[in-house]
Amino acid sequence: MHTTMSTTEIFLIAMMLIFTIPYLIWRVGKTEYYAPLVVVQIITGILLGPGILGAAFPDYYAFVFNPAVIQSLNGIAWWAVMVFVWIAGIELDLQKAWEHRRESGITAGLALGTPLLFGCIAAAGMLMYDGWIGSKAMTWQFVVGVGMACAVTALPILILLMEKLEILRQPIGQRILRYASIDDIAIWGVLALILMDWQRVGKQAGFLLTFALMGYLFRKLMVRLPQRDRWYVGLIWLAVCGFGADWSGLHFMVGAFLAGAIMNADWFDQKQMDMLRHHVLLVAMPVFFLSTGLRTNWALGGAAVFIAAGVLLFASVSGKLLGAHVAGKILKWQPGEASLIGWLLQTKALIMIIFVNVLLDKSLITSETFTALLLMAVASTMLTVPVVSPKLERMKEIIFRSK
Repeated sequence: MHTTMSTTEIFLIAMMLIFTIPYLIWRVGKTEYYAPLVVVQIITGILLGPGILGAAFPDYYAFVFNPAVIQSLNGIAWWAVMVFVWIAGIELDLQKAWEHRRESGITAGLALGTPLLFGCIAAAGMLMYDGWIGSKAMTWQFVVGVGMACAVTALPILILLMEKLEILRQPIGQRILRYASIDDIAIWGVLALILMDWQRVGKQAGFLLTFALMGYLFRKLMVRLPQRDRWYVGLIWLAVCGFGADWSGLHFMVGAFLAGAIMNADWFDQKQMDMLRHHVLLVAMPVFFLSTGLRTNWALGGAAVFIAAGVLLFASVSGKLLGAHVAGKILKWQPGEASLIGWLLQTKALIMIIFVNVLLDKSLITSETFTALLLMAVASTMLTVPVVSPKLERMKEIIFRSK
């Protein structure tokens, strides 16, 4: 019977699965405390992938997620994640970070550098075994790429979690946002470095020079436009930058981040920006999570992938905590403050998943490494609220203290 269905009908079956299953798990399982809906959607993407659903029901998996449907889903996923990264770039508050540059620089540097080092050590260990490094990767690209994946802080998810913990607008929350904003810039800068193709360096340099010139003109234009037009023109700019970056070999995600990073958040109404982020997460990002799950691979065996994920999780969490504690010693924070900040900054989820998708696209990591990193991202994010919530209860006095 199902062989008579059109691609459109099968596509809509896939969309029903994408939206129904995580919602039921989230609501019926009441997972909100340790796994917000966005995390459940990521987990569901893994469950619907070839390693779980595909292994259990290969015929139905091949029917629903056939090449034509996957191509349609990928198109939605690409645009959704571009818009999401663009918003993250717009919301970087570099002015605040500059006003508190000593504190922000020390904390962000240590909170990024320490897990980066630990992650690089873990990646070097993975190189001792076959099946982890991508077919087009040089050793340093794999090591630095996996290391940076361990160092990433997911700024958009961090915002969602701090809203849930009711500290986003408090001084401690604003400090943490400054640290995460600086790390966000470093993450995309390192990604651009990893992706530098010396055979196409001329094209990449040309893109960056053209971007700088067009960015200057774009900013001049935006301040002259009414706010209702800025949204539309901003999306055109996003598509242009994504195309230019991908054409040059830097990947469209780098272009999406650059497109947002040179824009000012005060060009837009903050409530509208929050609503746009919410609607992108609601309407389109679940498709990205599914497309991410479809790329998982357990060919090396579940045990090997889970062991790798555990090692990477340890490198990530311990690195963040150690970096935050060293920063706390230097800056003379109150007891317990470094632990609180370290646990919040180790949140991974979306940005890290986007980051490793790029590494996989460029064949710098294998799908087995991608799967291990994805599991690490989910675990680190699920740990955040259960660990941080009781700490906040014991340390309410620091919530209202600013630096």
